[in-house]
Amino acid sequence: MNEGRPQLLVVEDDENDVFFLRRALQSTGTEVDLHVAPDGRQALDYLLGRQGYEDRAKHPLPSLVLLDLKVPYISGLDVLRQIRATPELRKLVVVVLTSSALDSDVVQAYEIGANSFLVKPSRLDEQKLLAQRIADYWLGANLAPPLKNSRDGA
Repeated sequence: MNEGRPQLLVVEDDENDVFFLRRALQSTGTEVDLHVAPDGRQALDYLLGRQGYEDRAKHPLPSLVLLDLKVPYISGLDVLRQIRATPELRKLVVVVLTSSALDSDVVQAYEIGANSFLVKPSRLDEQKLLAQRIADYWLGANLAPPLKNSRDGA
């Protein structure tokens, strides 16, 4: 992990999707520290600094969360609810990145507090384009509010 690089938490249970997202982000030239939570429970443990994630030097709060809706144990929507209900996480930028394009999922995600809703592309060229857009906007142009971490006082 490098100081000053954006921290990205990807909540995704499909290892192939993580692999292709990592490659697509690398192809953009964007330097980012990518952390992966393969299920909703582990995502909340990471974000709340518990169950082995207490050390914020090793497990910093992310600049951006890419959240799949269909993850084991705790759904992506419930993870989003918990993020928005937790004072120190409420301002965290959360982009839903999922295979679902159902209107009901889109509406519900925005009602709960998603900052954006993106559908996972299936083609490699589309994945690279989406990764470039995420890097340019969410990790580049967007100014997110600083997060206060109660564990380290930051």
